[in-house]
Amino acid sequence: MENDPELNGKYLGTISKDFVVVAETLKEASYQVRKRKISDYPIFVFSRTQLPVGSVFLAKEEAALEWHINASYLEDFVQRQLVMPEKEEEFKAAYRDPDEFCCLFVADNEFQSFIFIPYPED
Repeated sequence: MENDPELNGKYLGTISKDFVVVAETLKEASYQVRKRKISDYPIFVFSRTQLPVGSVFLAKEEAALEWHINASYLEDFVQRQLVMPEKEEEFKAAYRDPDEFCCLFVADNEFQSFIFIPYPED
């Protein structure tokens, strides 16, 4: 589950631009998901078109972003078979500290990839 090199060139700039705007909000949402025992593995879905994965968190039109952002978590991804049950432990092992990194699932047309992006330091 390394960061995909295609992601770096094609998407990282626009994702980073939106991420900086919403990072504190995502960090707080991640904390709340874990605090409320919904999941230890929050995932934020960044997509160009609205996807039926997780719950709408920030619509790009409402927040002047380039990406729609949905809030989800690992168990939802397993249920939807976006992460196969036999890969669940591998995902958990690759998951980074959610207080320091945000787990994003980037989806654009045929491209889909998980990335872990560090929250900006205070």
